[in-house]
Amino acid sequence: MTPVQAIIAKELRGYFVSPIVYVVGAVFLLIFGFLSYLYIVFAGAQAIQLMQMQGGPASINLNDLVFRNLFASMRFVLLIILPILTMRLFAEERKLRTFEFLMTSPIGIHEIVLGKFVSILLIYLGLLGITGLVPTVLMLFSEFDWNPVLTGYLGMALLGALFLAVGLFASALTENQIVAAFVGFGILLTFWLISGLGALLGDTTAGHIISYVSFMEHYDRLVRGLIDTSDLVYFGSGLLLMLFLTHRVVESTRWK
Repeated sequence: MTPVQAIIAKELRGYFVSPIVYVVGAVFLLIFGFLSYLYIVFAGAQAIQLMQMQGGPASINLNDLVFRNLFASMRFVLLIILPILTMRLFAEERKLRTFEFLMTSPIGIHEIVLGKFVSILLIYLGLLGITGLVPTVLMLFSEFDWNPVLTGYLGMALLGALFLAVGLFASALTENQIVAAFVGFGILLTFWLISGLGALLGDTTAGHIISYVSFMEHYDRLVRGLIDTSDLVYFGSGLLLMLFLTHRVVESTRWK
């Protein structure tokens, strides 16, 4: 077993003996299911209204009425839930005084950071996989285009990975898990809000730069079914940047 695999196994054991992952996972799935139900009911009401107006069968676009709204709504849910999932990764090590033992073990810092990140990413992807039951079941009763749904799930996976990396960075800054969760939430909320500033600046160089820094525009394109290289580069570079900053924070505290 490699050092990264050992860290992943350790973190997964720690998560599954803790109530956090069960509570957060249940809340995530409950909210996803509830929002799905609301948008499906809304789409059904729209279909009935069209049938009454047209006097015959009505065709509705489930991609626009259900999935696009669902993926768009999940942004804020992820912003709140994922910092809670990541808050213990380094903060708990400091609180339990196992951080010094971890730092003096024959494992590189990059392996520690990568192992912790991959462990929480696997949990998130597992939860995301469970939500795939919604479009699978809906497919049995109605027709829709799978391409925007798949790109929407790709967007949720990339956005979630970025949020987890930010949460990991926040957890490395403090030994208080609550503080780590609030710091992670604050960073993500800031990047959410600056998209409004970019919109206010409009079609200017500063406006384009600020809009690019925010994850909103990149995620929205994926939700609409558009895969652009610039969006993939954004999520990839943002993820690597946050892991690098986490590495630097951990390294700076190694000899304190």
